[in-house]
Amino acid sequence: MNRLRVGLLGCGNVGAALVALLDEQRTAVAARTGIELEITRIAVRSTARDRGLSIDPSVFCTDAAAIASDPEIDIVVEVLGGIEPARTLLRDAIATGKPVVTGNKELLANHGAELFGAADDAGVDLLFEAAVAGAIPLIRPLRESLAAEPIERIMGIVNGTTNYILTQMADRGADYAEALSEAQSLGYAERDPTADVEGFDAGAKAAIIATVAFGAVVVAGDVYHEGISDITLHDIEMARRLGYAVKAIAVAERTGEPPEVAVRVHPAMVPVQHPLAGVRDSFNAVFVQGGAVGELMFYGRGAGGRPTAGAVLGDLVDAAVNLSSGGPGRIGRLVPAKVRSIDDLRSEYYLALEVADRPGVLASVAAVFGHHGVSIRSMEQHGLGDEARLVFITHECRERDLQATRRDLRGLDEVHELGSVIRVIGHDHPQH
Repeated sequence: MNRLRVGLLGCGNVGAALVALLDEQRTAVAARTGIELEITRIAVRSTARDRGLSIDPSVFCTDAAAIASDPEIDIVVEVLGGIEPARTLLRDAIATGKPVVTGNKELLANHGAELFGAADDAGVDLLFEAAVAGAIPLIRPLRESLAAEPIERIMGIVNGTTNYILTQMADRGADYAEALSEAQSLGYAERDPTADVEGFDAGAKAAIIATVAFGAVVVAGDVYHEGISDITLHDIEMARRLGYAVKAIAVAERTGEPPEVAVRVHPAMVPVQHPLAGVRDSFNAVFVQGGAVGELMFYGRGAGGRPTAGAVLGDLVDAAVNLSSGGPGRIGRLVPAKVRSIDDLRSEYYLALEVADRPGVLASVAAVFGHHGVSIRSMEQHGLGDEARLVFITHECRERDLQATRRDLRGLDEVHELGSVIRVIGHDHPQH
């Protein structure tokens, strides 16, 4: 039996779950791989805290740097979160020839190319399945099974908090504030939910997905972000009437060669027949479209200590097997990417606006659309006393033209309020 010693950096929700899960699965892992994995050192902020784990207390220490450089440690697992000191610790571990496993999306979305290059130069693994979609196996299929696949688009729900909020609004009629409060009480949302509800968490994940799928360097700052805090119950009800579900979607598309990519996160109206429309509560799903394989969807729990720890353990076993066989799985050399501006992208759009209810208003509004070359696919009008609510869905048009239309609509005296603008996507999915 080959015994490998693991150093764990961090023992919070995911780290503690990993310790417990490895304890449960150690015998099964050894039987299948011939490798005995043992966590021999764990770096924490305080060694005095009782974490309720059946592990020798002497393995805990406060010196993470010592673990990263310890020659007695074979593999390093990082679940600290944040950029520093995680970045330095992983660089040090890689420099000493250790494979590393991380679930740190913020780090990889900003410094992934640097770390991938260091691991490639050192000939060791850098594995990060848990950084993108919790328990869902996505990175390994993209890196291995689909390595030669001409992937065209990856579109998915990669943040459980926003999906939970939108599900509660759609199913129970809860308003945004009520649904957010419930998500916080259940532990799905942080006390400060900004990273989730404004799209930054999903944007970091989208950057990592695009980097792996397209072999090009995409960082968090390249991703267009738009949150869900302006979505109203009226938007969700109108979407339902029109045959759509409102979802917070991450999209990564290859738009040209050499790698020209578009990566964005925003609310979207998805046709109810599309697989993503049925993803509910805190679950995640990622829809992959390729030139050869067609369409694939990966679905499961995208967060939570134990599900995420399962993904970390899978990477840990993979790294251990590769270390024993001397064949690390590499992501390959990344090339620079040209990131396409959101202004140049094309989509259909849902727009709502409140106007004076009198003759000639609709003609004035339609003239603004026509002036900017935005074609209207459908329109509904609802009376509101002296006002009317107009709801439009456009044909596909450029973002810059749609935004110019909004700007000019805002300047019309007849338009009292501009409501939501939501992209409409997924019509190119075959209806089954």
